[in-house]
Amino acid sequence: MKLIADTHTHTISSTHAYSTAQEMIAAAAKQGLYAIALTDHGYAMPGSPGPWFFESLGAIPKYVNGVRVLKGVEANVMDLDGNLDMTPEVLSSLEWVVASIHGGLCSGKPDIDSCTNAYLKLADNPYVKVIGHSGTPEYKYDYERVIPVFAEKGKLVEINNNSFYFRKSSCKNCLEIAKVCKKFGAMIVVNSDAHFSSKVGDCPQALKLLKEIDFPEELIVNSDEDRFKSFLIKNGISV
Repeated sequence: MKLIADTHTHTISSTHAYSTAQEMIAAAAKQGLYAIALTDHGYAMPGSPGPWFFESLGAIPKYVNGVRVLKGVEANVMDLDGNLDMTPEVLSSLEWVVASIHGGLCSGKPDIDSCTNAYLKLADNPYVKVIGHSGTPEYKYDYERVIPVFAEKGKLVEINNNSFYFRKSSCKNCLEIAKVCKKFGAMIVVNSDAHFSSKVGDCPQALKLLKEIDFPEELIVNSDEDRFKSFLIKNGISV
């Protein structure tokens, strides 16, 4: 299976990533991708860019080197009520919003019920397109209850390739999440979470997991250009 877009990537603006926006886009072009989303970290992550950065993303052309460049953010979930670290005004100005829980940034005592509440609130957030790397054991939620709501609300559940290297304790939950998505017909997106240009579009472990469970390709939004474009159009994003 060949992916046609990578919708979770970081540039040097996140300060713990190591390639420029131009280098990331060039890597996407080299891989033959239709699109890349630049999703540097939201305000709460140490070293993240400030509001001026996100408000100025329009300086990047819609297409660079033939690649559709989606201007976005990986917003941080700040509490178990699902509040994000980005204002609605900024979120509404962006094309692609990934919402992720990062340990140490999300306040409150996590348990299944409180984390389920947080993810249900994210499902209701009109700006969120992608539920980022949600397999973290500390923040496990009721997959059978929440994932059908993600499907109903049109949220993409991310299978994040970086989880297999840097969040290895998440791998078991990633498998369970993928199985529940398959069961309920929830759309997923397979992303690299690349922090360096050579990793753009490189998702071998995530794709291996999906192959092992015979995950339907038609539920992978970025495995087909027409399918991906249809998702963009449905969400008011130009292709």
